[in-house]
Amino acid sequence: MTASISWKRFLNFVLAEEPLVKIVVLDGHCLNPGDLDWGQMEKLGKLEVHARTSPDQLLDRARDAEILITNKCPLSSEVIDQLPSLTYVGVTATGYNVVDPAHCKSRGITVTNAPGYSTASVAQTVFAHILHHTNQVEMHANSVRDGQWEKCSDFCYTLGSVTELAGKNLGILGFGAIGGKTAEIGKAFGMKVLAHSRSLSSDTETVRSVGLNDLFEESDFLSLHCPLNESTHHIINCESLVRMKESSVLINTARGPLIDEWALADTLNREGISAAYLDVLSTEPPSSDNPLIRARNCQITPHYAWASLESRHRLMKIVCENLVSFLKGTPKNQVI
Repeated sequence: MTASISWKRFLNFVLAEEPLVKIVVLDGHCLNPGDLDWGQMEKLGKLEVHARTSPDQLLDRARDAEILITNKCPLSSEVIDQLPSLTYVGVTATGYNVVDPAHCKSRGITVTNAPGYSTASVAQTVFAHILHHTNQVEMHANSVRDGQWEKCSDFCYTLGSVTELAGKNLGILGFGAIGGKTAEIGKAFGMKVLAHSRSLSSDTETVRSVGLNDLFEESDFLSLHCPLNESTHHIINCESLVRMKESSVLINTARGPLIDEWALADTLNREGISAAYLDVLSTEPPSSDNPLIRARNCQITPHYAWASLESRHRLMKIVCENLVSFLKGTPKNQVI
């Protein structure tokens, strides 16, 4: 049976007759580093916000909480069993591997996540990487700053190939909301979009459905958007990389363990593919010996594709709406 706060108690709180719940945000910095506010959540109970929570701080901070809000702070089954007041865990992300929903359900604890808030931002980041590769704006701008244009005999110059996207093959592995948005942007650039996904069984007007090997072999740009599970773990490996063109570019804004990092580093260093642009790694933050940090033509950003101001506004709204719905006894975005 799912635990909940009684509607009467919720109404009493709204009427300021009694405090409702203790809400503890365990790692609020990711969602709100200071440019948002917690006002909407403060209206729902006694709010305690921590920027970050280490494992040795977790039990003390969470012990009396009825509501826990977490992003990456893990709540193991052992921790959950030591929190007798807990009725609700709100995950401020789409992925919810930081908590065991089945165990929570057995304890009468509701778990919710936040789907769909970052679709536009992540797809935009895919093309930030693609355009960085094709146009090399920073490199050319730096050359002008260094005086190269002043010394040029011609009215213009390039420091390497500048590539049009029109007509190139954009491969998409996984065709959920973000994959679909990426395809939409690719079509706007005149790209030919091909995709491999269990949810895409046939061609559409704008996307060609292909087998996995065809996706690897035909893509000029391959963007990963599939979930991480047993079948997709290290789906980018020695075998798949050898199928890709030497001119192809790999982009990963999904999950780090989709890629065998040693295999990718080796492929890049041998010039097996042209470049890789990664916003996620298998371990975050990465260790200094991660082979991709110093690999040839590998650009890594710090898992920030989701984190635009607009995206985080949407995320805050969803998190608060999830909590209100739970308090009313009608939880939404429940993960199990």
